Amino acid sequence: MVVHLIDGTYELYRHFYGLRRFTKGKDRPYGGVIGVLQTVLQMLEKGATHIGVATDHVIESFRNDLWDGYKTGEGIEPALFAQFHPLEEALSAMGVVVWPMVELEADDALASAARIASADRRVEKICIWTVDKDLAQCVREDRVVQMDRRAGKMLDADAVKQKYGVAPALIPDYLALVGDAADGYPGVAGIGAVTAARLLNRYGAIEAFPPDVLGERIDAALLFKKLATLRADAPLFRRVDELQWRGPTDAFAAWSQRMEAPGLLARSVKIG
Repeated sequence: MVVHLIDGTYELYRHFYGLRRFTKGKDRPYGGVIGVLQTVLQMLEKGATHIGVATDHVIESFRNDLWDGYKTGEGIEPALFAQFHPLEEALSAMGVVVWPMVELEADDALASAARIASADRRVEKICIWTVDKDLAQCVREDRVVQMDRRAGKMLDADAVKQKYGVAPALIPDYLALVGDAADGYPGVAGIGAVTAARLLNRYGAIEAFPPDVLGERIDAALLFKKLATLRADAPLFRRVDELQWRGPTDAFAAWSQRMEAPGLLARSVKIG
């Protein structure tokens, strides 16, 4: 059994801006949503059986209380933001398990789902579909892997080490040191990717650094590590069987009409 965990917010962004290149700025009301649904259907058509999609129901999370500069919903284009909730509703109507996150982020949901699925011995592989470097911390050998859809690449533990210079378990420490512009924290001044990897491979986690390595910068580093560490304790489901796709719901016909995409219904019915 292979479990597929999808970052719905990332996919929505990807399809929204990908479509915009062809529509010359004339955004379709559900263009991004349709793109995500088509991606999920393609996975089902290729044999995927167990799928869960995590979304940011709101952009802000508990991390905004920890760091004033953490990412917010400010600056998100209205045409894109207007598709956040319809995406969740359309996926649910299609019969796909969705986790809309409020206090936590979609990345936390993916980490939690990977943890829960890992406990089931029937699960041979867990594929996390996002390029977000935060999720690299969830990779475990070649059983829990990160998927880069655009590049057609799979990152197992060896690939994560090759890409970032550190093992998956040290990714939160790595991001704490180098920063993450997408999430809005700067990292530790004066430490770049090469230096961060060298320090972590020499000393281990930031907490084990000798006092003179970071000096007064240690508090900032530990705060940023807290921001970078994904929560894996969200009680999303109990059994992996809950993620099995069993076909579209009766409500999906209405959603297909609303999105003016009847072909989605026909494809989902054929698969189901």
